[in-house]
Amino acid sequence: MYFARFALPLHTEMNKRIVIKVGSNVLTRHDGKLDVTRMSAIVDQIAWLRKQGYEVILVSSGAVACGRRELTVEHALDSVEQRQLFSAIGQVKLVGLYYDLFREYGIHVGQVLTMKENFQPGEQYQNQRACMTVMLENDVLPIVNENDTVSVTELMFTDNDELSGLIAQMMKADTLILLSNIDGIYDGHPDNPSSHIIPQVTPGCDLSQYIKEEKSAFGRGGMHSKYTTASKVQQAGISVIIANGERENILIDLMEHKNETPHTTFIPCN
Repeated sequence: MYFARFALPLHTEMNKRIVIKVGSNVLTRHDGKLDVTRMSAIVDQIAWLRKQGYEVILVSSGAVACGRRELTVEHALDSVEQRQLFSAIGQVKLVGLYYDLFREYGIHVGQVLTMKENFQPGEQYQNQRACMTVMLENDVLPIVNENDTVSVTELMFTDNDELSGLIAQMMKADTLILLSNIDGIYDGHPDNPSSHIIPQVTPGCDLSQYIKEEKSAFGRGGMHSKYTTASKVQQAGISVIIANGERENILIDLMEHKNETPHTTFIPCN
């Protein structure tokens, strides 16, 4: 059987520091507007995780989508100008919403806007890690996003999948959760009834034949990006889970009913 190669036992629980990446396709509705109901549900679940003693770092997309719906531009903008303008407007709205939602649980949040150059060895790397460390030590939830207002094409991350993987490694997380709008990696097209989710991926296992290089509807990423990030983070000794952020209570179910919850886990290298 095909799945025999992935027949390792599922982890019974996650460890204490978790990076959760929420993509634009999870946070937006079909019309491109922010889905505040789903955003609120994710906040509820993160609050639950924190009550169980888990440290959480949230990498959240959605700023550009927020800004695009806030402003009508009367003249043409190139792609960089659009990202700069809409993210500048949208990031304020996005973090404001997170602030209000987490405040209901008495959770303090802090914004971390970063760029690719901050992950090069040196003072900027150390400063960013120190900032996020002191936030966690003081029970503040970091909310991370790319600083689109000053990033230009050659300095941008591929997408927030790449960013979340770098954050997970920088902060020595135990688990990275990539929330997408499908249940995981399939051995065929997800819409094909004969396709199955690949539940576990062992180190060194090549799934590239099952991954198509196509972008998500509202974000820059896609399953190819998630697979690339997951493989790199797995090699760093961090467990990676790809799951469906549109499923109700997905984060809680991954904790309490992992065997019954559709997802793909990348088993970390020892």
